[in-house]
Amino acid sequence: MKKHHTFARLALALLGSALLLGWGSAARAADYPNKDKPITLIVPFAAGGPTDRVARDLSEALRKSMGANVVVENDAGGPGGLIGASKLLRSNPDGYTLLVHHIAMGIFPSLVRNLPFKVETDFEYLGMINDVPMTLIGKPQLPANNYKELLTWIAANKGHINLANAGLASASQLCGMLWQASIQVDMTTVPYKGTAPAMTDLIGGQVDLMCDQTTSTTTQIEAKKVKAFGVTTLKRLNIPALKDLPTLDELGDKGFQVTIWHGLYGPKGMPVDVIAKINAGLKAAIKDPEFIKKQEDLGAVVISDKRSDPAEHKKFVVSEIARWSPVIKAANVYAD
Repeated sequence: MKKHHTFARLALALLGSALLLGWGSAARAADYPNKDKPITLIVPFAAGGPTDRVARDLSEALRKSMGANVVVENDAGGPGGLIGASKLLRSNPDGYTLLVHHIAMGIFPSLVRNLPFKVETDFEYLGMINDVPMTLIGKPQLPANNYKELLTWIAANKGHINLANAGLASASQLCGMLWQASIQVDMTTVPYKGTAPAMTDLIGGQVDLMCDQTTSTTTQIEAKKVKAFGVTTLKRLNIPALKDLPTLDELGDKGFQVTIWHGLYGPKGMPVDVIAKINAGLKAAIKDPEFIKKQEDLGAVVISDKRSDPAEHKKFVVSEIARWSPVIKAANVYAD
């Protein structure tokens, strides 16, 4: 009989602990976000780059939509921003540390052999932010002034052309791989530690070409510091600096389309109510007219479809993993 009493007391104690834990989680969720505790957005790339710019614009919109202090923290390093993404997963899943990341989330599984996490299961998906078109640009010293002349120049200089990118698993590397495959020309790729140094060398003439996001290239194109040859969307862009720039599709690279998307992530195990609050704050932020205007000025298209929902965000990333896997395998590019 004493044994039964002992088991009963143990069961009641465990039930009480579970209820207390549940109540504590609910209490934390109800208090979220605490105005005295900032929300940190990890950017896994250096300050001044395209993802950093998106995150800083988003932080301002989130401050308004969530009534919280939102700060940006740059944790650059590793292929595709691997260090920053890994740091997120070591953080407390309380909703105060989040990650803004781009298309690298869709290529990590194919690119990194010893990936320290599983993209599909180790993150909380909080919603997508934007789609960013890309532009094919060249150094100002190039003799070519349009895409037809560029292809002629490329044919005459095979084996002597340098194609810059922002590093392994960068958006510019992916675009460059697809473009080389499209025109069936292999170039010498020159990886940099970020978009800024790559752009500096392109403007200075140390490298010949680069394919990068409009968030990085629009200002340089407008200032005529680089030559622009085409955009990677199927329709021309509706922004002043690029509205007359033709698409690579209309220039002959039929079906060529690359956009670089950004999403918001949290570490696995966040309370459901906190996820819901962050997603609501994100949806309000990406509808903020000031945020939309800033993104449109850079050529980015703010998400307005169902991918702003966590489940659809995850579904989209899984489809991107499937899309990029054969491209990376064909290019035989890997990181350990």
